[in-house]
Amino acid sequence: METGTKSKYTKRQGQYLAFIYYYTKIHGYPPAEADMQRYFKVSPPSIHQMVLTLEKRGLIERVPQRARSIRLLISREKLPDLE
Repeated sequence: METGTKSKYTKRQGQYLAFIYYYTKIHGYPPAEADMQRYFKVSPPSIHQMVLTLEKRGLIERVPQRARSIRLLISREKLPDLE
């Protein structure tokens, strides 16, 4: 997966991935969609759509029906800095 098109992401998607990484590192658990909504100042549907997109692209995985279950599937080295 690391070398295919699935590992590519847009600048905006990269920021979400970096946020998930740093939030998890600081707090010891992944962010909720509400945490991302507050940070990026966007609507709940926008956050949810981004999470679905990242999951579909194979960049994150989630446990259905479980809060704070987002897990990155790419290494820190492949993430951009959080702006």
